[in-house]
Amino acid sequence: MVLVGGCFDLIHFGHLKFLKKARRQGNFLIIALESDAFIKKTKRKSPIHSQEERAKILASLNLVDVVVELPFFSKNEQYLEMVKIIKPKIIAVTSGDRQLANKKRQAAMVGAEVKIVTPLLKKYSTKRIINDFN
Repeated sequence: MVLVGGCFDLIHFGHLKFLKKARRQGNFLIIALESDAFIKKTKRKSPIHSQEERAKILASLNLVDVVVELPFFSKNEQYLEMVKIIKPKIIAVTSGDRQLANKKRQAAMVGAEVKIVTPLLKKYSTKRIINDFN
């Protein structure tokens, strides 16, 4: 079982590449999908698609097995509790993940492994795509 997390707002080629590589790490891919409130707080913008819409888009991808729509988490302990419930074998991340240290702690608590599956693909960031069209 492989766990990935993120906002996945305005799904783009970089997301697809990341999800494909994450899926190759196991035979069951779970996405922990951040809330609209999380996007508003951390990205300082309103999401383009609501969490429900993002969940439906992601769930329509054949390589995704389950999308978990997260409530707004304000503490790392809340993510740890989620990881304890899911008990993944792999937590897949991109290089430069700002939460890498927390994800390594979470993985250690459940006997999982954190794997960097792709570099950070700045060329495909949602922010860059939006800015290029403005």
